[in-house]
Amino acid sequence: MKILTKILALAFAIGAAAAATPASAQATRTWVSGVGDDVNPCSRTAPCKTFAGAISKTAPGGEINCLDPAGFGAVTLTKSITIDCTGTLGGVLASSTTGVIVNGAGAIVTLRGLEINGGPPNLPGVNGVRFLQGARVNIEDCTIYNFLGAAPNGFGVIVNNTSTAVTLHIRNTVIRNNGTAVSGGGIGLLPTGTGTVRASLENVTITGHFNGIQANSAGTSGVAGVNISIHNSAIDDNINGITLNSAAIQATGMLIDSSVVNNTGTGLTVTGASSRIRVGNTTVTNNGTGVSITLPSAINTYGNNRLIANGVDGAFTAPAIGEQ
Repeated sequence: MKILTKILALAFAIGAAAAATPASAQATRTWVSGVGDDVNPCSRTAPCKTFAGAISKTAPGGEINCLDPAGFGAVTLTKSITIDCTGTLGGVLASSTTGVIVNGAGAIVTLRGLEINGGPPNLPGVNGVRFLQGARVNIEDCTIYNFLGAAPNGFGVIVNNTSTAVTLHIRNTVIRNNGTAVSGGGIGLLPTGTGTVRASLENVTITGHFNGIQANSAGTSGVAGVNISIHNSAIDDNINGITLNSAAIQATGMLIDSSVVNNTGTGLTVTGASSRIRVGNTTVTNNGTGVSITLPSAINTYGNNRLIANGVDGAFTAPAIGEQ
């Protein structure tokens, strides 16, 4: 009798422990497949079908991988996560919506190896990647295109945080054919409230937009404003190449080893009270206007650039700044 009682008590304890364990604990790595199903646990042998389906089954700081080429749908990310489709074609077709929204306090998000497509012109996407809240977004080895939403949308990548400081890093990525003939563009850095933005671009091609890069700190009171560093990149064949605008809060940029070419409007533009671009070893040619400066803003040269053969070249702010 005592033995039976002990057995029953042990069975009860095991049952209680099982009841207290979540039926589907979040995994640090999950998988999606074009032939998957979102009712699955998103394991490698039972993958989900969409990124949205995999998010709830992936632990914060975890990773979603793609098993095969497919479209995995638009997604909103509210926690730290990596979506990596390196080695296959991971698509996000975002007709009439935004492809990826990042909106999580302190979130660190990496998007790697994705094709983010706004869809057909009659049902265009709104924005490719929209960064509303978080700590950092990394975009690597991606293609973002066909987001034709009307102002204030229509960006391949838009950062419009309303508070705190955020960081954007884009590497080895093509951003093309976003926005309309009068608004939108490749990248928009447009914080408001107390938000500030620090962005870096490396080996990025930005082409076929109204504004290739638009940075505007006039809407924020965040003392760090907007800062962008561009290295080894091409901002070509847009209407305007790079445009910085500011009020009392600074908007600053560094442009190194790059090209600003074949933009039908202006290659480099600074306006407002506190906008500045520093330019080194960069070609600015065959634009409608090469550089346009509204004082007291400035475009400084290190003296090793090629500002030539534009409709109107304009002139860098004198004197040239020295290298140290």
